[in-house]
Amino acid sequence: MNVGSTWWKVLVLFIFSAMLLSSTCRKASEPDNNVTIQLEGNQQTFRVGRSTIAFTLKDIPGKPVTGARVSLEGNMSHAGMAPVFAEATEVDPGRYRGVVEFSMAGDWIITVHARLADGRQVQRDFEVKGVRSD
Repeated sequence: MNVGSTWWKVLVLFIFSAMLLSSTCRKASEPDNNVTIQLEGNQQTFRVGRSTIAFTLKDIPGKPVTGARVSLEGNMSHAGMAPVFAEATEVDPGRYRGVVEFSMAGDWIITVHARLADGRQVQRDFEVKGVRSD
């Protein structure tokens, strides 16, 4: 038996085991189901160019979630288009608004990324169908 090849097999087994354990020990990022994000207004009015996205953040009892840092990410529903990004600001307790620059007509997915005041993160996708060019 070759000592060098045995050592190599033990090393590979050790590295593989360490990788497996480190991936299973990490806490999975889970969505916060105690906060709801709801779009406001009529999505049918979105047009190519600057559009205001308004939404609310509420906890389960329905109280406004204030003090969140919120960003918006817009992606076309088909591959190959560059995403658009925007920051949203709190305009009333629990009500946020951001302006997204839709670069072309079609179907979009808007992702709301919110970091709550206590550090928790909340994210939700919204389908925006039929952004118009007229």
